Amino acid sequence: MKTHVKKGDTVVVISGGHKGKSGKVLSINEAKQQVTVEGVRKIKKAVRPTQEDQEGGIKELDGPIHISNVKKA
Repeated sequence: MKTHVKKGDTVVVISGGHKGKSGKVLSINEAKQQVTVEGVRKIKKAVRPTQEDQEGGIKELDGPIHISNVKKA
């Protein structure tokens, strides 16, 4: 599937709860038609301790938004 944005592009959110925010595209999921934009949709996720991250706990991550809700800046 062809998308109008690529990884690394700067985009602006044009609809939804995060309207008006902008950031860089971190990843694209073409199957679900979602993009992850840096600093736009922060979600909190509980993470178990691992070898690399000894503490675990609650981490803030960037969540995906639908690709139709963004446009190139």
